[in-house]
Amino acid sequence: MSEARVKLYTTRACSYCVAAKRLLQQDDIAFQEIDLTTQHELRAQLSREHHWRTVPMIFIDDEFVGGFQELARRRSEGGLKDLQPSSQG
Repeated sequence: MSEARVKLYTTRACSYCVAAKRLLQQDDIAFQEIDLTTQHELRAQLSREHHWRTVPMIFIDDEFVGGFQELARRRSEGGLKDLQPSSQG
């Protein structure tokens, strides 16, 4: 099994994190979840590096894409199709 191309940085009490995971699961897209609930230093570092304060923080192929709304927009524009199992070689 190859490494997931999508990484989600989340916290436990985040409805947008739940929504992002659900969206990916509906499309059968594998993802790695990193829980930032108690990792305050890592969250602060990611916020500084990517100028993004909220979770989820979503990366595709190590490129920061934003949060749930940006992920949903990408999906509606067809930008997640290459992440689905049927399109992978």
